[in-house]
Amino acid sequence: MKIGVSLALLILAAGCIPRPTVNNKQPAQQQASADQAAIEQRIIQTAQDLKNQSQVNYKIQAGDLIEITVFKETDMSRTARISGNGTITFPLAGNLKLADLSVPEAESFLAEKLSEFLIKPQVTVLIKEYGNKQIYVLGEVKKPGSIQLPVERRLTVLEAITLAGGFTDLAAPDRTKVLRNANGQNLNIPVEISRITKQGDKSADIFLEPNDTVYIPQSFF
Repeated sequence: MKIGVSLALLILAAGCIPRPTVNNKQPAQQQASADQAAIEQRIIQTAQDLKNQSQVNYKIQAGDLIEITVFKETDMSRTARISGNGTITFPLAGNLKLADLSVPEAESFLAEKLSEFLIKPQVTVLIKEYGNKQIYVLGEVKKPGSIQLPVERRLTVLEAITLAGGFTDLAAPDRTKVLRNANGQNLNIPVEISRITKQGDKSADIFLEPNDTVYIPQSFF
């Protein structure tokens, strides 16, 4: 009988001992933040990949500033502006018309001309500055691609999206981002389209700078 009473008292005492509470919210919040950061990074990387693809298809124009390098021929590296008639002057190759060629086409053309003087030259062409200032609107718009910036006025994000045909049915407008390189720093600027269209907040409709990328990802729902 005493053993039974003692056991009951021990069980009762154990029930009275405060047990440490387990906070499951913090790990969950940390995981959610990590997932969100991963999604944002994928969005940015996708935008950059699309921009790189668009630049590959870009046709060189008069006024463009290009950088040309020849592998293991450092003294031949040049930065040149495409003239009004679409040409540049390059060592050994002379006067060459590069306008209306894509970057890969220009590289092949230069390599072909230099092969008369060098053994299997490897040429790299990089567009440093566009003569016709342009921006890119990519992702979930009806007509993705590059848009030339007007000379007479500045262009906003919403105007650029409109010029690109507007959003597709899969778009997530409030996750729109502007990718910009400013003073060597890559900026990622979020733009909530509903603040502009539904709340009338014109300050959210930022002005675009040359070579900006406006990217609209898919909705997750």
